[in-house]
Amino acid sequence: MSGMIGGETASAGALVKARAAEVAAAIDRAFEHLLSVPDDPRARLYEAMRHAAIGGGKRLRPLLVQATSDLFHLSRESALRVGLAIECIHVYSLVHDDLPAMDNDDMRRGKATVHKAFDEATAILAGDCLHDLAFQILSDEETHPDPFVRIELVRALALASGPAGMAGGQMMDLEAEHARFDLATVTRLQNLKTGALIAFCVDAAAIMARIPVDARTGLHGYARDIGLAFQIADDLLDVEGDATLAGKALGKDAAAGKETFVSLLGVDRARAQAHMLVDQAKAHLHGYGAEADLLRAIADYIVERDR
Repeated sequence: MSGMIGGETASAGALVKARAAEVAAAIDRAFEHLLSVPDDPRARLYEAMRHAAIGGGKRLRPLLVQATSDLFHLSRESALRVGLAIECIHVYSLVHDDLPAMDNDDMRRGKATVHKAFDEATAILAGDCLHDLAFQILSDEETHPDPFVRIELVRALALASGPAGMAGGQMMDLEAEHARFDLATVTRLQNLKTGALIAFCVDAAAIMARIPVDARTGLHGYARDIGLAFQIADDLLDVEGDATLAGKALGKDAAAGKETFVSLLGVDRARAQAHMLVDQAKAHLHGYGAEADLLRAIADYIVERDR
């Protein structure tokens, strides 16, 4: 099991959950401040954004930023702000993905989706504004004093979010309802839809630390492998998981006729592949010591989680 057994696995899970709880509380506080409801006709828009952004979710992406920032002894505040920007992009994508024109979901993070709790027009605007807030946060000098670092963060997040990243993967996911995808295509889809934003989480800390691109190879390999392991684990949970724990409907990919890692590999091979990817991810961190322990624990947690 990813090179860990018994108490070691439990210890890794405890470490991740403890740090994730800290990060989640900090992210919620930041959203509370950022999304204070104005006393004017925009109030409903802000309430919808708060409904989507505050509470629930694993906050894995901002946790990854914090964990990678540990490698370079970056300030927790800078890491938090970058994690907040990424969470804005992630939440906006969920709001739009849940819309009737896309996945048409009624539940997200254990509560009604935004278009159900409010209406479709408000949900679209809420997603749009969360997207814009991400770049507002990154471009602020509070995130990093160096303007060249800030513009590199903005560019990298834009690439990870757009047609060469998450949004491109979402388009492929829509096409998957009408086409038969092989394993290579499903892997490409998930590298874009899920993996690109996860890769940015890891790369962002290296950008803030001014690490040259050619010195980030191990981090890029780690991010790629945990991104795929994360999606395989999601596919397994979609088949074997508990909708109450997941906080969303399960089994929708199979119902839509989409190919997944589980449908192509079967449950046992998919699970074995996820664990192999975790082992590879941790091997990419061989040049780091105890400062990478949280990144290693996150890799294990990704395939052991129940939601």
